[in-house]
Amino acid sequence: MSDIETLEQDIVSAVASAGDEASLEAVRVGALGKKGSISALLATLGKMSPEERRTEGPKINGLKDRVTAAIAARREALKDAALNARLNSETVDVTLPVREAPTETGRVHPISQVIDELTAIFAEMGFAVAEGPDIETDDYNFTRLNFPVGHPAREMHDTFFFNPKPDGSRLLLRTHTSPVQVRTMLAKAPPIRVICPGRTYRCDSDQTHTPMFHQVEGLVIDKQSHLGHLKWILEEFCKAFFEVDNVKMRFRPSFFPFTEPSMEVDIQCRRDKGEIRFGEGEDWLEILGCGMVHPNVLKNCGIDPDEYQGFAWGMGIDRIAMLKYGMNDLRAFFEADVRWLSHYGFRPLDLPTLAGGLSA
Repeated sequence: MSDIETLEQDIVSAVASAGDEASLEAVRVGALGKKGSISALLATLGKMSPEERRTEGPKINGLKDRVTAAIAARREALKDAALNARLNSETVDVTLPVREAPTETGRVHPISQVIDELTAIFAEMGFAVAEGPDIETDDYNFTRLNFPVGHPAREMHDTFFFNPKPDGSRLLLRTHTSPVQVRTMLAKAPPIRVICPGRTYRCDSDQTHTPMFHQVEGLVIDKQSHLGHLKWILEEFCKAFFEVDNVKMRFRPSFFPFTEPSMEVDIQCRRDKGEIRFGEGEDWLEILGCGMVHPNVLKNCGIDPDEYQGFAWGMGIDRIAMLKYGMNDLRAFFEADVRWLSHYGFRPLDLPTLAGGLSA
C-alpha cells in the first residue's frame, strides 16, 4: 500500500470517528490546513520533475478532493444528528394558550399616563411644554423666585443640597419645577404660555409624600393677563382632567414668595365609601396653588413688570393621579410591583386625547 493510500485511510478514519463539529474541524485543519499533511504533499509538486508531476499530481489532488468530500459529508451528518437530538429534547405543548403580544401585556405607568393627559389638555389651550434639569442652582431654585437668602420661606422646602463648591456655592435637587419657569423667562421674550412637568425632590416620606415626586406648573406672561384668565384655565382643566361636566372651585388667600396675590384652590367633591367624586357633593378638597407672578420675579428674569404681568399655578401630578384613579398610597407608585402596574397601568397604544377620551 502506498503512502498516499495509507494517509487517506488514516484521515478518513479520523473523519468518521469525529463526534462533533469541533473534532471534525481539528481533523480538517490537520489534513487541509496551511501546515496539514495533504497541504505538505501539494507543496512537494513544485520540486518534482515534469514526469513525476504528471504521475503524482492527480494522486495528491484526488486525495484532497476525496478527503474534502468526506469532511463535508461528515459535517452534514453531525448537523443532522444535532438537530434530531434537539428536536427530541425540546417539546412543544400545543395545548398551551398563545402568549399575548407585548403591546397587550405591557402597561404605561399612571404617572406617565397623567403627564400625557395634562399635555393633551393644555396643548388644546395653546400651551407649550418646557423642561429643565433636575440639578439646579440656588439662584434659579430660590433667589430669582423671590426667596431672599435667609428668608423663612426657604424652610418650607426640605432641600437636598450637594456638597459646597470651592467658592462656597451649592447645587441642589430642585424642590419644584419653578426653575423651569425662570429659565423660560430668561430665554424667551413675552408672550409666554408654557407648562412645566417634571420630577422634584424634598426630604419627606410617608403615605402621601415621597422624596422624589412629580409636579406640573403653568406660566402665562402677557400684557393683559389677569386672574379671570387663570380661573377659566383651571376650571377648564379640572373639567377635562376629571371628566366631569361642571366643577365648582373656590380660591382662598395664601402665601407663596413668587406670587402676589397668592391663592390655594379647592374643588367641590363628595366623599363616598372611600371614593372621591368631583363635580358633586358639599365637600371641598385642595388640589393646587396659584397666583399672579410677583413683580420681583419678573424683574429678576429680565421682564419689565410695568409692561407685563402674568400668573402661574402648580400641582402635584402624583396627587391628582391618586384622586382620579382611586389610589390611596403614594409609595406604591415607586415600588416597581408588576402586579400593581398591571392593575393600575394603561395600555400603551391608548393615547389620551380630548376627542377620544383621556382615560378611555
